[in-house]
Amino acid sequence: MNNIRFKDKIALITGASRGMGKATALAFAKEGAIVIIDYFVSDFEPDAESNAKEVVRLIEEMGSKAMAIEADVSNEDMVKDMVEKVMSVYGKIDILVNNAGIAIDLPLEQRTVEHWKHTLDVNLIGEYICAKNVIPHMIKNGKGVVVNIASSSGSKCFSPESIDYDSSKAGVISLTKNLAKEYALKNIRVNAVAPGWINTPLNKDLPLEFVKSETDRIYLKRFGEPEEVANLTLFLASDEASYINGEVVTIDGGYE
Repeated sequence: MNNIRFKDKIALITGASRGMGKATALAFAKEGAIVIIDYFVSDFEPDAESNAKEVVRLIEEMGSKAMAIEADVSNEDMVKDMVEKVMSVYGKIDILVNNAGIAIDLPLEQRTVEHWKHTLDVNLIGEYICAKNVIPHMIKNGKGVVVNIASSSGSKCFSPESIDYDSSKAGVISLTKNLAKEYALKNIRVNAVAPGWINTPLNKDLPLEFVKSETDRIYLKRFGEPEEVANLTLFLASDEASYINGEVVTIDGGYE
């Protein structure tokens, strides 16, 4: 490990068994962090357990430490159990990356209230539940950093077939600013990363014509990679970003 910006730091990353979460977990581990891999087996990721174990294996292979814990972020009891398990083993949580999220793409008129509730429960309320249960431990430890994964869909890239997803990510932006204001004097920084189109499992089944039309709207004429989002997340979690708080940083290659 050449860079050890996060040596001896404990980083809890939700939804870290694949995609941006996996890339972020590996990036933190490369820089010395002990990484907690949150995952949840569901219809959205039936292979989440084996995927999480693979992330742990990759991290251990590079000489760092990791632990995989199953927890549905929308279930507060499961989140409490996860946090207590981390605290019992490591005694602290320095960094929380709220990455877990789902998307249910359907025509507007086919969307149900249950779709709305499920999306908001995971994407927005889940981030609140994790922050609510982790931040008190950060306060006791004297400092901490939260990075919420929002989306450009919450601010400038809107799709009627993803209206609940867009709304959930707009909520994450508001949540970020409120948490940052509430805990600033407790030495807790809270920021958000707002990715645009990224090559993740969540986007792998998009229609080719749609991918082409969206790519044409991106200045760099390509989708981003999970590792590019991970690099920004690491920066916001590092001491190099010590005076950045309550901000939402868009990473979308330029989009209009």
